[in-house]
Amino acid sequence: MARSHLTLAALATSAVPGLDAVAAASFGSGRGGDFDSALITGRDGHHWLIRVPRTAQAEAEQSADLVALRALSTGVRTRLPFAVSTFAGQVPVDGTRGVVYEYVYGSPVPLRSYDSRLATSIGAAIAAIHSLPTSFVTDAGLPTLTASESQRSCMTVADRAAATGLLPAALVGRWERALEDSKLWQFQPVVSHGGLSADSVLVAEGEVSGILAWQDLRVADPARDLQWILGTRSEPVVEAVFASYEQVRGAGDRQLLQRARLYSELELAKWLLHGTEVRSTEIVDDAVELLTGLVDSIRDDVMNPIGAQTMPTMAVDEVEAMLDRQRRAV
Repeated sequence: MARSHLTLAALATSAVPGLDAVAAASFGSGRGGDFDSALITGRDGHHWLIRVPRTAQAEAEQSADLVALRALSTGVRTRLPFAVSTFAGQVPVDGTRGVVYEYVYGSPVPLRSYDSRLATSIGAAIAAIHSLPTSFVTDAGLPTLTASESQRSCMTVADRAAATGLLPAALVGRWERALEDSKLWQFQPVVSHGGLSADSVLVAEGEVSGILAWQDLRVADPARDLQWILGTRSEPVVEAVFASYEQVRGAGDRQLLQRARLYSELELAKWLLHGTEVRSTEIVDDAVELLTGLVDSIRDDVMNPIGAQTMPTMAVDEVEAMLDRQRRAV
């Protein structure tokens, strides 16, 4: 049974010394979610969010999120152009715990509703995360994946999906070629959120106001944090995100979009594997349908395989012009 918002408000006042709650409201999905949540209003006008996990998996995710939030020190947060949740207190609840956070303002926006302004803000926000020093992540004992480890991880997913016998042959070949392309996997690992989605990005007045769900914080391939944006299927939005990202980070990683595309496609393979692991015919059928749709889309786009992209060769006069611009800029 879901806990009422009044019960959660009482728990919040126990968890946070000095919190004088004057109002409370249920937050998020009332049924079927992983957490019982409530938005609490203090007498001073500040807002707080309390979450009590309903499942062991939700409890594990909450614990990992707390580790990440503690690693994101005040100094680290000042480098980010958006707000991050702050741990405020916790209280034991029926064998688990309720955790209270300072509320981060903003609301998720459906991916299909993204426009160029929001896309530009998202690109800059992700670039800011990737520009953070990796030392605070390693100091916290959080995972670090090298380029080779990222490549092998993808190989494992592709191989396991192929072993089910349900993966279309066109995708087997497409992914094998990408995974064997050494140039595609030449990148510098960065601080990675690890779980970005439309649900974890909060928006206010058309721009990113906060980012939630940091439980997968690590040092890893920057493309992982960009793959989800490809789900919009809007070229102008995708281009605006990557252009904004490159403006902040620079264009040093020429294969970023290609790897993001591969990660995005491999999400369907993971869905297939999940279906086989839990022995759900419904999930497996859904995954097979999605993979078949992917085959149809890449068949219509045969000129855009996943692979290392090289810059076009410059003519002599173009090289001279570029060098002249550089000399004038010094």
